[in-house]
Amino acid sequence: MKKVLFTGGGSAGHVSVNVALIPEFKKNGYKISYIGSKTGIEKDMIGKLSDVKYYKISSGKLRRYFSWENFIDPFKVLKGVIDSLIILKKEKPNFVFSKGGFVSVPVCVAAKLLRIPVLLHESDLTPGLANKINIRFCNHIFTTFEDTQKYLPKGKASLIGAIVRDDIYTGESQKAFELTSFNNEKPVILVMGGSLGSKILNDFIWNNIDELTSKYQIVHLVGKGLLNNNIEKEGYKQFEFLSKELFDILKITDFAFSRAGANSLYEFLALDLPPILVPLGTNQSRGDQIENARFFEKNGFAKVVTEEDLPTLSVSQINEFYDNIDTYKNSIKIYKEEKRVINDVNDFYNKILERIGGVN
Repeated sequence: MKKVLFTGGGSAGHVSVNVALIPEFKKNGYKISYIGSKTGIEKDMIGKLSDVKYYKISSGKLRRYFSWENFIDPFKVLKGVIDSLIILKKEKPNFVFSKGGFVSVPVCVAAKLLRIPVLLHESDLTPGLANKINIRFCNHIFTTFEDTQKYLPKGKASLIGAIVRDDIYTGESQKAFELTSFNNEKPVILVMGGSLGSKILNDFIWNNIDELTSKYQIVHLVGKGLLNNNIEKEGYKQFEFLSKELFDILKITDFAFSRAGANSLYEFLALDLPPILVPLGTNQSRGDQIENARFFEKNGFAKVVTEEDLPTLSVSQINEFYDNIDTYKNSIKIYKEEKRVINDVNDFYNKILERIGGVN
């Protein structure tokens, strides 16, 4: 029987491509298994998929700062490698597909030891720390950004572009209006703070809620446990998160106000949806969102506001962005036509099989 084992976790961005690919492999007769962490977001996301065996392993966090846990985590990683060896010997997959995140490192090491082919996918402009380690254990790396090739071994990487979920095109505006009680009279802003929410984005919206709702309607994804029950405004609707309903909301959205994770950015690109981006700062990340955001700004797809400048961003500056939204949309459309950077899941599935030697 054909088998593939997926891995990746730590954030929604390290799981979403896997979630998109898994149904395609199942449709083509593959048995699917997944290695993730014990408590990460990947456990919840993969748990919603049917017929996927989920394995939990021990894994340490790859930190770039001093912490006493850095002395303990190498032993966790070693245990994770042993856990992965046991799972891989049991599952005997034809190959491993890794999306990155610290949980993927023990899996890629174990697969290399067992001579199981490994394919990676790197969403960001520059490789994350986990994928920098995984590169030496893999057979091939697929990249979202063309410029990422400069940071990878020559001949070991290829551009695939963004892999967007087919579902993002299936939204229905009528369902969105019913969910939000919005209308066609004012433009709609979608505010997204990432899979865990964003306090700085939430505070900005709440601090400017009166002025913003005088001109816009706002769908605000605040993050789990972060609902603000003190704010009830006409034209403002907040949710902890949305699943399938998000596709309907995207159908009525005029522009986004968002963090700068690569997967979200390319879904905006696929839908010709310009965003105002507030990337995670280097105090919370390695700076990958800043690089992603600057790439989008340089190409005329987005406006970028740093976390430091966000508190002083005025609603008049947001209005100026909206007044020029057609210019942003035109830049997006031209770039997509020239670069063909958006790929569907079936195309990626076929590219994976080409690289792995056509396991059919």
